[in-house]
Amino acid sequence: MQNNTFSTLFIGQKLIKLIEVDSTNTYLKRLLSNSEPLAEGTVIMAAHQTAGRGQQGANWESEQGKNIILSVYLAPRAVPLDKQFFLNMAIALAVTHALQQFIKEDIKVKWPNDIYWQNKKLGGILIENTLAGTCIKSSIIGIGINVNQRSFSHSISSKTISAANILGEDLNIDAVVEQLCIFLEKYYLLLLAKKYDILHKYYSESLYLRGELSLFEENGKVFEGKITNVDESGFLLMDAKSLHRKFNFKEVQFLHTHTR
Repeated sequence: MQNNTFSTLFIGQKLIKLIEVDSTNTYLKRLLSNSEPLAEGTVIMAAHQTAGRGQQGANWESEQGKNIILSVYLAPRAVPLDKQFFLNMAIALAVTHALQQFIKEDIKVKWPNDIYWQNKKLGGILIENTLAGTCIKSSIIGIGINVNQRSFSHSISSKTISAANILGEDLNIDAVVEQLCIFLEKYYLLLLAKKYDILHKYYSESLYLRGELSLFEENGKVFEGKITNVDESGFLLMDAKSLHRKFNFKEVQFLHTHTR
């Protein structure tokens, strides 16, 4: 474990860098299970993961040493359960705005927790909460960002991109991590201050495909719709065929096709 000189109060001040690990989220869970208390804001960072996961158990592909693979420990006990999607909003905004320090345009949040550049995936977030009563006892925030990897496997290459692909040059990974920690702290402190309206507004403005007539799929059926917003519980709100509809996670698939 090492101390950092990041200009943050606590996020990233304790950083553990690993060459290889099964999963940074799993490693952090093991640390939390030890009797010694762990400082909030501790970051676990790995050059390579052997069992990286995305949302709903999907695999996360990453070339060794080329990308950001990290997990952050937070203890948002002041956030009630009915507000827990605001934690997702805060983390997604932090990743988006950190990347905007390097990539100026076209970075959006694909509901609920992917980071997109134009129509390709640039990063992903996996949040695992431990609940206690009506509060969140602890959160393990897993973040993966494609930074310097230039090529991806055939199965995902058409829908995946990296910062190096976009910019035509490599980035300093530590510099990106520093910005990430700075913005994570900024938006996490907004969450703890109960600035829910601000988080909701910024998250809505950052939504991928918001207000654009696009194709989606529900239960095997393709339909046209326009994303209008996300509600406080995390449901995706959409106008489709003159109906106001809402979808929970995994109830609707994005087909990434604009119809106008």
